Amino acid sequence: MRYGVNFLIWTTHFTEEHIPLLAKMKAAGFDGVELPMFNPDGYPGKTIRRALEDSGLGLTFCSIVPGGMSLVDADATARANGLEHIRKIIYLAAEMGCETVAGPIYSPVGYLPGRRRTAEEWKNAIESYHTLAVTLDECKVDLAIEPLNRFETFFLNTTADGVALCEAVNHPRIGLLVDTFHCNVEEKDIAAAYRMAGRHLKHVHTCENDRGIPGSGHVEWGPVFEAIRSTGYNNWLTIESFGFNMPDISAAAAIWRDLAPTPESIAVEGVKFLRSHFE
Repeated sequence: MRYGVNFLIWTTHFTEEHIPLLAKMKAAGFDGVELPMFNPDGYPGKTIRRALEDSGLGLTFCSIVPGGMSLVDADATARANGLEHIRKIIYLAAEMGCETVAGPIYSPVGYLPGRRRTAEEWKNAIESYHTLAVTLDECKVDLAIEPLNRFETFFLNTTADGVALCEAVNHPRIGLLVDTFHCNVEEKDIAAAYRMAGRHLKHVHTCENDRGIPGSGHVEWGPVFEAIRSTGYNNWLTIESFGFNMPDISAAAAIWRDLAPTPESIAVEGVKFLRSHFE
């Protein structure tokens, strides 16, 4: 198993100025980092890849579909723009040695049309993922689709729906990211959700119920860890949380208070917990 940390704890846009944090995270016990990748245009990928290699850290991306774009919308232009955006991210991932692009890659976070998803939107998603599969194969990158809780998306809320989507797409490079925070809202049994994900599980976010330090809340980690083991998954356990005083993140993730003594303590104390309890 490998342990990662999402850099949304520090920034929404990792650049050269954040490189000194890499050695710090390596020393804290992480095997890799997850970089937010919301705008791939002009990104200094080669420079940051060298810094990661120098630090001995692996890499995953977390990403989204920006406003005005979609992989599911009835508007063909919005879908075409969404596909082009995600293709750019996949190509950048390949350039940087990133093996997995993960996140709610279907419609913008926070888009809530006031109704359930339609059969047409489901069909559009499947077609969009089939289109992206060509680029994923070309670049040898996996896509991990993340269900979000009902307050952040209308399209995909549960692991069961995620599995149904993966079964419909039926491509080996397309699977699921299952996040304990969202499961805490939507699932009857978090451990059962991981077992349900089964062979489709491609990425794991290990988040406490309040986005604080893993192990400090009421997520039942013992059963969760056993369920993850039972699937045969042996990849990233990544801590995802958010900085407390970044306006764009506070608005998107509803962070209105300090979640821990410092944002960095979520990472440093969290990886200690994960290593000691999972292993």
